[in-house]
Amino acid sequence: MKKIDDKQFKVTKPIHLKEIPTTFNLEADTEKIEKKLGKIRKKLAIVQDTMYAHGKYAVLVCLQGMDTAGKDSLIREVFKDLNARGVVVHSFKVPTSLELKHDYLWRHYIALPARGKFGVFNRTHYENVLVTRVHPEYILDENLPNVTSLEDVNDAFWDKRFEQINNFEKHIAENGTVIFKFYLHLSKEEQKNRLLRRLEKKNKNWKFSPGDLKERELWGTYQTCYQDAINRTSKPHAPWFTIPSDDKPTARYLVANIIYKTLKQYKDIKEPELDDKVKANLELYKNQLENE
Repeated sequence: MKKIDDKQFKVTKPIHLKEIPTTFNLEADTEKIEKKLGKIRKKLAIVQDTMYAHGKYAVLVCLQGMDTAGKDSLIREVFKDLNARGVVVHSFKVPTSLELKHDYLWRHYIALPARGKFGVFNRTHYENVLVTRVHPEYILDENLPNVTSLEDVNDAFWDKRFEQINNFEKHIAENGTVIFKFYLHLSKEEQKNRLLRRLEKKNKNWKFSPGDLKERELWGTYQTCYQDAINRTSKPHAPWFTIPSDDKPTARYLVANIIYKTLKQYKDIKEPELDDKVKANLELYKNQLENE
């Protein structure tokens, strides 16, 4: 199986999505890729157990991508071997009436993972500079003090919002959250194939919405907005990774591999030492239990 350099997926300078491939050849068949993923899952589970005992870092995994990019299945396949209590998944839909009464980052703040846990955002705070940028009329629903018409949703508005998102991520990173941001890079042709499968397979019909086709018509606009968002917000403490996603097993393996390799670089993540007094009396405690 091909050796991977994670740096080739990490965004460290301005990118052009049209120049980035949506496929990646691991030089292995699906069975071998899934087997390798299974091994990484088990390693991630051990890391998460250690992180829980250590209690000083949280992990936030942010997944973004066009419809059908494979976010749901990736979450299922990458994290299913971790302790269920150690992973919390949040899927952010259209803001509720309660959420709209708060600032747009509020619902993301309260969903952040506790130290020792993994939090997975299926769609993220970036929806607030993606969907809302494609459909700026949605901003009016936020009832903001200085926004009374679409004319107020201008370049200065988006500049400020990107600044706020960067500050949000810097704040949580400085307080112990390890941030991963993955853009599942899908081709328009593959999206078409996946939408057709939703229509052709009865057990997949529920996933289809006519709105998917309306959003597909805006593909180019979304690509421009994604590119701008990635370029403005990929930072050393909160990097973006563009993941070729036309093949789902490959995308899952790449994401799991990047998370595992990055976390292994944190040499201070280790299980806490027992108190000296407790450690000195382990045999005593053992004998006490055995002689009950």
